[in-house]
Amino acid sequence: MYKGIGRSIWKGMSETQKFLLIVLILGITSLVVIQVFLRYVLHHPLMGIEEMLIFPVIWLYFLGAANASQERSQIQAQVIEQFLRQPKVIHVSKITRAAIALGIATWLTYWAYDYLTYSINAAKLSATLYWPLVYAECAVFFGFLLMTIYAFVELADYMIRFLHILKNGKET
Repeated sequence: MYKGIGRSIWKGMSETQKFLLIVLILGITSLVVIQVFLRYVLHHPLMGIEEMLIFPVIWLYFLGAANASQERSQIQAQVIEQFLRQPKVIHVSKITRAAIALGIATWLTYWAYDYLTYSINAAKLSATLYWPLVYAECAVFFGFLLMTIYAFVELADYMIRFLHILKNGKET
């Protein structure tokens, strides 16, 4: 029962994230096309469109990083694993790497939370459009929070696989 609920939540998070990434990419592209058309065809640029771009770009950056973390497709230097031959030692290396990643992600999430509370209290506004900057700045916290969750899941996955190797003597 819990496996089904967990998979449903995981799939829902993944689909929501991918949908938001597509919407953000299309929105950014549309804003750039509009600005290019207005500036170079009509010779009347829309003031503030560059400022509008800040919001979806920051969200795209952090949701994209979280998505890479979820898919485990972020850039990794797996140099040590290239020299290791024993499955147990390789898994210990993966567990160590995942534990370090979780520690760093947790630490950055804590800092991002402090930054979010500061941003809420400061109530900063954008220069031209006077939009609350907290809408863009909260992406830092949510991005790191998602990365922390995904790092925890990755660590748990590696630990379960390692325990399975210890129990059965081989990976399935």
